[in-house]
Amino acid sequence: MNGLALNLDTTQAIDFGSLSESTMLSACRAWFAVFVRSHHEKRVAQQLQQHEVENFLPLYSEVHHWANRTKATVELPLFPNYIFVRMNRTERRRVLEVPGILSIVGYRSQPAALPESDIELLRAGLHLRKFEPHAYLVVGERVRITAGPLDGMTGILLRRKNELRVVISIAQIMQSVAVEVDICDVEPESGHNASNQIHLRQ
Repeated sequence: MNGLALNLDTTQAIDFGSLSESTMLSACRAWFAVFVRSHHEKRVAQQLQQHEVENFLPLYSEVHHWANRTKATVELPLFPNYIFVRMNRTERRRVLEVPGILSIVGYRSQPAALPESDIELLRAGLHLRKFEPHAYLVVGERVRITAGPLDGMTGILLRRKNELRVVISIAQIMQSVAVEVDICDVEPESGHNASNQIHLRQ
């Protein structure tokens, strides 16, 4: 997944004195993944909300069948044990003080920021397409989604029963999710014609 590139015109001076403190802090904020206690994702999300920390807990719906033969639709974390938070690096201590949060995902004790565009695309498309967890997958034919709110996201194409799915992986947390797609809504990442170049994984 591609990160964001900024092209700054160095011929124009930026008057930082004219920017408010809140504006400058907001510009420095980024999305990070936090690792939380098992089965505590929703509770931690509520705690983050109370601490006024912007967060994103992706959920998916699943039908559970109980022993008394009744069934109910429940919402479960799409990435078990993980929540995404948008913060400034200086806010790390405040985030780690939230009960249930065990660590912030990173490298060599430094938090690793996630591409802003990937999180925003996931937030936009979560309620418009069918998502479900998938085993972490990094090898296979890579495709790009070309339509809808997930336009631009890349993943690995596979077939499950009579449905097509693109498996989108987040390397920082080594987890994947599968999203249903139509064959006309994807193309090989190389950009060739999807209708005659895509081969499906079973």
